[in-house]
Amino acid sequence: MGLVGTAALRDGGAALPHGFWAAVRVWLEKPQVVNRRLCGAAIEAEGTVPLEEDGEASPILAAVGRGGSGEGQKGRAASVGPAELGRLWREVGGQLPAGHGHLPPPLTPWGEPGRRSQLRAVLRTLLPRGRPVGPPAPPTKELAVQDVHNGTVTFLPLEESSEGKYQIKKCNIYQIQLAHIKDEEWSVSIVAPFPEDWFSDGIAYPKLAWLGNELLSKLAKWSVEQKPSEFKSTLSLISVAKYSKVYQDLKEKYKEIVKVWPEVTDPEKFVYEDVAIASYLLILWEEERKEKGLTKKQSFVDLGCGNGLLVHILNNEGHSGRGLDVRRRKIWDMYGPETHLEESTIVPGDSHLFPDTDWLIGNHSDELTPWIPVIAARSSYSCCYFVLPCCFFDFHGKYSRRQSKKTQYREYLDFVAQVGFVCGFHVEEDCLRIPSTKRVSLIGKNRTYPPTERARIDKQITQYINNRQTCAVLTCDRRVGFNHKDHSDGVCKEAGSELPANETETDSTVWLPGFQPREKVEQVRNCASLPRDFVDDVVLSVANLLLSAAPEKSCSNMHGGSTNTWNQGESLSLKEVAEHLNKETLKRLKSEYGGLQTLLKNNHQVFKVLNGRVHIRDWRKEKSSRKTKPEVKRRLSAEAFKTRLCWFFSHHPDGCSLPSESCPYAHGTEELRQSQVIKKKKHIQ
Repeated sequence: MGLVGTAALRDGGAALPHGFWAAVRVWLEKPQVVNRRLCGAAIEAEGTVPLEEDGEASPILAAVGRGGSGEGQKGRAASVGPAELGRLWREVGGQLPAGHGHLPPPLTPWGEPGRRSQLRAVLRTLLPRGRPVGPPAPPTKELAVQDVHNGTVTFLPLEESSEGKYQIKKCNIYQIQLAHIKDEEWSVSIVAPFPEDWFSDGIAYPKLAWLGNELLSKLAKWSVEQKPSEFKSTLSLISVAKYSKVYQDLKEKYKEIVKVWPEVTDPEKFVYEDVAIASYLLILWEEERKEKGLTKKQSFVDLGCGNGLLVHILNNEGHSGRGLDVRRRKIWDMYGPETHLEESTIVPGDSHLFPDTDWLIGNHSDELTPWIPVIAARSSYSCCYFVLPCCFFDFHGKYSRRQSKKTQYREYLDFVAQVGFVCGFHVEEDCLRIPSTKRVSLIGKNRTYPPTERARIDKQITQYINNRQTCAVLTCDRRVGFNHKDHSDGVCKEAGSELPANETETDSTVWLPGFQPREKVEQVRNCASLPRDFVDDVVLSVANLLLSAAPEKSCSNMHGGSTNTWNQGESLSLKEVAEHLNKETLKRLKSEYGGLQTLLKNNHQVFKVLNGRVHIRDWRKEKSSRKTKPEVKRRLSAEAFKTRLCWFFSHHPDGCSLPSESCPYAHGTEELRQSQVIKKKKHIQ
């Protein structure tokens, strides 16, 4: 009657029962990975509870404080102490039938009859993701009771009375159970004693069907999944509860920027990503001030600041700092004079040190990413850094992989972390909550050496960079120069000032001669800027090559009852196609990112590039897939209908494979419709 759902498991790798408890831990600490309407959970306290032989619970409980999802870091005190948690346990136990050892059916009772056993109690607060529409509701608290012997964890929702006492919200009690059937067969179930009274608030407590489908399927998967994650938990270094509040406040404060975003990039992605990064830094810096006894807010420099929004937010929130980037953005003019942004080229060297700055930031800083720990180490003994690596760069250019057993991203993160270690930092890693696949940050805020050993660390950095130089740099017969002055007690030159066109920094001030900063003018190299006649010639040449490769291949096409043959051509590899193009054409294509493949993919109407092979696109086979398109894409397709000429109608020896009324392209100029500007807009749910 109270069974919400059950899932069968087959454990061929001896993952159970340990895998089940690991899965339960994920649901306890990081419920947001399943319930997207939650930001996380704050673990207030936890500890063991010994059960007496008669099933009654002893009030003795050892509490362990934790500050939130994955926040078992040092320095975070429990909001509920052992005495308070013991009192809470006694209050809760008295509300259950026949004491702690007996639960309403079909819940499995706690403990082992006739024997002394232990339970583990976890008190958590569920944190909603969004800001409440009405008046703020009281925090949702739960007491989760784990019974390892019986393989159960029971969730007891708590409501606080005006007197400060907690009552069990009995309608929303549920229990997760693990059962061993036989051999490798197990099952995971979710049961609720009062399903008819279940109250769903749509946030902390979804409908029971959600528990039986979404939550149960995740628990079943995690229980037998033995592949450990290669990254840390999200927000493992800060309080999730604080982050949730700060993020919601900043999101509300800066949401209007989305409406006036002048750049071509997606405003919602970039605005909310920078809001999330700013929220993280504000909390990280607040905790640093508490740890170090600081009263003044930290200063910063954002190297490669891009659109400058992160700088704008941090300046507005009281942190003095500036952003440097090689290229000015349109949106800079919208921020006002309080936001300090400079258009300048950063070349790692003596003229780009920041001795009076507390933190250096590298948010997707590309070629500067590995240099930021070096610049921080040499700016001053107190300078810290925060980097969010994205594109893979070494000191001298693109990063080259050295280990095939790791993913390229993991290997690059390890490299940037190693740079921090070499520079004398305790490097910490954390995973941010941003709309990006590259969301692991590396933080260096404490040194591994005393100030008297700066010279030794400086030599260590020099040797490390020398060892990583490529053969191309070494053949130039130039050594890395680090004869920089100690600027820690003086005033730095104008950081980020651009070099005059007729001057270059000398080898004595540039740490790596030959370093290539990104270009001031961003080049579009996706074949979109190639002349139309050049593109048309390449398209026609490749199409004729495919059509002539297999003239005997044809396909029947029914037009008005008569049977026509339509040449589909042959498929060729990209290498084979390239071998038939002249050298000048290939040279021109190689200057574009993606080259030949990008040009062919851009001409979607004519070609299909699949698994490195080029095919003539047969639009008759595309018709069926259109039926499955979402309504928005169908509408966009309708707006684009007949706004471009059909290449096949004009150039294919058999004409178009589709009749005019079915082809989305115009069969002749008389069918052309006026092109409409189609603006795509993404919406955050």
